[in-house]
Amino acid sequence: MCYTEIGPKEKIYVRKVLRGVCTDKVGIYLNPKKRAFQKALNSQIYVDKSELIAYTNQVLNSEQQYICVSRPRRFGKSMAANMLAAYYGRSADSREEFEHLKIGKEASFRKYLNRYNVIFLNMQEFLSDNPDIEAMKQSIENSLLWELLAEYPDIHYSDRKNLVRTLYDIFDVENIPFIFIIDEWDCIFREKKEDKDAQGIYLDFLINLLKDKSYITLVYMTGILPVRKCSIQKVNSAEEAGRYYLRDSEWDMFNVFSMTNYGELAEFAGFTETEVEVLCTQYGMDFEETRQWYDGYRFKNADHIYCPISVVKAMLSKCFDDYWNQTETFEALKDYITMDYGGLKDKVIELLAGKHQKIDISSFSNDMITFSSADDVLTLLVHLGYLGYDCFKREVFIPNAEIRAVFITAVKNSGWQEWNKM
Repeated sequence: MCYTEIGPKEKIYVRKVLRGVCTDKVGIYLNPKKRAFQKALNSQIYVDKSELIAYTNQVLNSEQQYICVSRPRRFGKSMAANMLAAYYGRSADSREEFEHLKIGKEASFRKYLNRYNVIFLNMQEFLSDNPDIEAMKQSIENSLLWELLAEYPDIHYSDRKNLVRTLYDIFDVENIPFIFIIDEWDCIFREKKEDKDAQGIYLDFLINLLKDKSYITLVYMTGILPVRKCSIQKVNSAEEAGRYYLRDSEWDMFNVFSMTNYGELAEFAGFTETEVEVLCTQYGMDFEETRQWYDGYRFKNADHIYCPISVVKAMLSKCFDDYWNQTETFEALKDYITMDYGGLKDKVIELLAGKHQKIDISSFSNDMITFSSADDVLTLLVHLGYLGYDCFKREVFIPNAEIRAVFITAVKNSGWQEWNKM
């Protein structure tokens, strides 16, 4: 059989052999190793969420191929991203890892297994490793170009220094679509809250890389915040050249699944009640007490969603405690509930008394500094996991005993007289 008669995957194998490269060598960002997902499988407690893949298989190369999943810290965002990378990536055969999971029973399982070039980016790592946003952007481009050009050295490239052009050239020759998996997409909005210029450069970079690109068949982004309702665009006037301002969103291609509405992906937002019941039986823990401590997140398609990290730690330690709160101090919550917006303090006190509060989530700007009312602050607390949201009644509430404990600590340390009376 001659070289031209074999498939693209076999061509890669041949090229690697001819270059003297080990055939199981994989990239850091391009088709990364499946080790991260294997680590999850090896854990003492692994809850099978692989049916998420059945959904992403349905939306490949469609109008729904852009997905933004937002949920609080320690709710399994990175695990899901690692799972998708291991399933779709072409670095190694992942059949053994997946065939015994729920996705292994789906008709689409073998059709898409290890068939795509996956680019996996953890934006938090790039932000932490670089002094400013321009350096971060350049680091991403250089890292991807280095791996892409090494993997496909024989292609005639129109511009080896242009990432988008390089992706087009590879796709044009190899006809293998790219899947982008971006973890911690919103880190820039959490760590550089006030820096509109940095945010604008970052959004321009992502839009140029992802939007309306024929080389892409799926984008899966995760973060605490949903994609912005407004994009940040450069000012063109001479006196403010290079500055950025807010304008109508260019992110309308994304299907957003968030803590205010998780749609058909609700069962993947955390642990379901059925999953927690199984764990309680397995580890001899009282289910009702587990519910009081960690249940409370509500969605249209899942009435009871639990915080994964808290349930796992409670099962393994045989002890109920506020494990989720141990990953961040109460100061973060205190800063938000003490903001000077009319009615905010009263609503917090009512929530602590076990009551629900109606709010309007429509004005929330999907960032951590743009607030126009108490409702905007409370909506942010929903995305951060401090509040549950009933989308039918449009009400917020403190979801469980674990979260109530951190609210009490934050309010006590705020010196509220209302709390002392209560």
